[in-house]
Amino acid sequence: MKLFWILYVASIHIFLRTALAQEKGPLFINCGSDSVFAAEGRKWVGDSVSRTGLSPSFIGIIAYTSAITVDEGYRSLYKTARIFNSSSHYNFTIVPGSYCIRLHFHPFIFESFNVNDSTFDVMANDLKLVSKFSVIREISLKNLMSNSSATSLVKEYFLNVSSNEIMIDFVPNSGSFAFVNAIEVIPVPAGLFIDVVNKVGDVGFKGLGGQGIETIYRLNVGGLEIDSSKDKLLWRKWETDESYMFSLNAASTLANHSNISYVSSSDSFAAPLLVYETARIMIDNEVIEKRFNMSWRFEVDPNFDYLVRLHFCELTYNTRSERVFRIYINNQTAADNYDVFVKAGGMNKAYHEDYVVGVSHQTDTLWLQLGPDTLTGIPSSDALLNGLEIFKLSHNGNLALGPERIDGFGEGAASKKHKSKSILAAIGVGSVSLLAISVSSAALFVFIWRNKRMSSMKQDNPPGWHPLYLHDTVGSTGNSKLRKSPLINTGSTNSNRIGRRFSLGEIRTATRNFDDALVIGSGGFGKVYKGEIEERNLIAVKRAHPSSNQGLAEFETEIEMLSKLRHRHLVSMIGYCEDENEMILVYEYMANGTLRSHLYGSNLPPLSWKQRVDACIGAARGLHYLHTGAERGIIHRDVKTTNILLDENLVAKIADFGLSKTGPALDHTHVSTAVKGSFGYLDPEYYRRQQLTQKSDVYSFGVVLFEVVCARPVVNPELPKDQINLAEWAVRWQRQRSIETIVDPRLEGDFSLESLKKFGEIAEKCLCDEGKNRPTIGEVLWHLEYALQLNEAYMQCRGDNTFTKNELKFADLSFSLPCIDMVENEPLQNISGETSSNLLGR
Repeated sequence: MKLFWILYVASIHIFLRTALAQEKGPLFINCGSDSVFAAEGRKWVGDSVSRTGLSPSFIGIIAYTSAITVDEGYRSLYKTARIFNSSSHYNFTIVPGSYCIRLHFHPFIFESFNVNDSTFDVMANDLKLVSKFSVIREISLKNLMSNSSATSLVKEYFLNVSSNEIMIDFVPNSGSFAFVNAIEVIPVPAGLFIDVVNKVGDVGFKGLGGQGIETIYRLNVGGLEIDSSKDKLLWRKWETDESYMFSLNAASTLANHSNISYVSSSDSFAAPLLVYETARIMIDNEVIEKRFNMSWRFEVDPNFDYLVRLHFCELTYNTRSERVFRIYINNQTAADNYDVFVKAGGMNKAYHEDYVVGVSHQTDTLWLQLGPDTLTGIPSSDALLNGLEIFKLSHNGNLALGPERIDGFGEGAASKKHKSKSILAAIGVGSVSLLAISVSSAALFVFIWRNKRMSSMKQDNPPGWHPLYLHDTVGSTGNSKLRKSPLINTGSTNSNRIGRRFSLGEIRTATRNFDDALVIGSGGFGKVYKGEIEERNLIAVKRAHPSSNQGLAEFETEIEMLSKLRHRHLVSMIGYCEDENEMILVYEYMANGTLRSHLYGSNLPPLSWKQRVDACIGAARGLHYLHTGAERGIIHRDVKTTNILLDENLVAKIADFGLSKTGPALDHTHVSTAVKGSFGYLDPEYYRRQQLTQKSDVYSFGVVLFEVVCARPVVNPELPKDQINLAEWAVRWQRQRSIETIVDPRLEGDFSLESLKKFGEIAEKCLCDEGKNRPTIGEVLWHLEYALQLNEAYMQCRGDNTFTKNELKFADLSFSLPCIDMVENEPLQNISGETSSNLLGR
């Protein structure tokens, strides 16, 4: 037996020497390992078995674990890592050419090495890849941008090598250390990147020769995620594009699994054919107004050039001029009169198109938009996209961020003047208000270990590395000790959440094991179930679906918000459950469901005009509390009729705080943030500038008000194009002072015309294009109550003729109002003599 093991180890050494000395084939290195194994279609070689291919000065500490929290494919790969507490490097012998380098990072705590404190630089030959690099911080940013909950990170680079070696240096910053879990070094076909590319906005071209390239985004547009094992050439992973689209409602998906071929051999290197089998196209282009482009928004690093690679394959039309569109990159025309069929030379032919665009130091956003080319005169003009990649190009041998960008931690250019305060809002560091810390901490999902979990881990696992548990978290609150909480806490802490923590067993019992018969709603987060807990109390259980676009950040935000907010017109959170990787929120049960369900799309009886106005008043009161109840206020960011719920007494309450943001500080006018919300309700000023204010909620609420009047969807592509968008259509009628023309016919005139007009006036004010011209939600509330009093006066007058021209006193509003009959439309005055139009203009 002893002889067997000696021969076995010797054979492993011989194999590793051969693999690491390989000149032409790809190298897959499992750092901190002494074994060989297969994962994701590749054979990974441990770096501990042989020093062949590694620098003689190679040093490092081996870290390992017996438990891991990543997907099965990389589970074995991420069980080990190599830690460097001084400058060290890997040295690979290769033949000159182009190479792809991937660095794999999985956060961990090993003995005295806490990855929350790990920052380091990485160089590949003379190219600086990262500077002051924090894996924890990078994962947090990635999850925020893509609504994901990743626990690991892969950095991918392309470089041309003229020598016979690739040296990858890991340089810890002062007092810190570096680490890496795995390295890939893959030869790249010469045609993957061409030397000269069109530069958007300039007359000329951009030369790529000799530049380092970093992959920032790689998306399978309109399709599912493509695993790296399905890309046999370069083992690339392709994400879905949903998280990056400005509005999914502006596009539809297209699929065609017929025989697809590449236009040229160089195109065959660019992407697997799976990418070209799906696409996004514009929604019903026969009726949509021409300004409805398909749009994608990406966070990028300022002051770099970017290579934008678009993948195309015409899947529907077999003649030219059937699909002609424009391509816009960062609001500049990259191509017009673009016909995929003509470019490819036929249908089902796959190819890619490259553009270079510069991003200045004043912005950190890159937009891609595809839309109709109105100059072509083609009535059915449409757009199509199959895949998308964005690469960062090196500048003076550098791909790393500048120091000001690193310290700013992803802040927008507009807020760089207030850098220190932006950092506080972004990562929850420093002296900010209790609520701001909670929201910031939730957005970055602070990973904190509980006492019970820590004690069990110490019993179950040997000393050494402890993995990162995404779903065993608590949110930080105002405790100053938690303001700099690491994403992995080495100590224990108690939860400061308000609300009951349910076990998964209790939830299963309450919902009859998530019986579909109890489903009362569904959304981006997952399904909502009706449940029953002890003493026959009804609850609503919102359970996150594993493939949900909303993730841990939204889950934590909702808990942190509702733990601190208590108001009659806000849905109350009873508790939560996060056992066994579940994300479940438990609310009070709202017996009458959403406001929308009582307006259209169901068989429920229609609400009366009084009930509708009452519901809007309740929702406005809830929003007013959000905007004014805290030091900086809270912006809901997703006000719509499905997020206004009605209880058994039809009392309206605001729900769903997963996208909510703390308002701006006193010396700021807005919050710079990525655009999120629901199509049709989005504030156009917020969309254009990415500047969120309380007036953004006011705009969305204005759309809700017209939705209440008209009882129709906010966007309906099946209608004639001048009626598709409810807000624009209703405002046109309101400006003509003819809102009664579009009122829900089921109301059958059982309302005061003056009340309706007042209602329409305040709705119109809410939809002003510029936020400064919109009323506050408090002013909206006042006018809604005014409209309700007008209606009540009308109903009383109609029911009792003795009240004609008599004065009525209203308890809620301290003014007298003349009774309105069905014939006369006299101007309404308050006790100071001001007319209603004057009041509205305040």
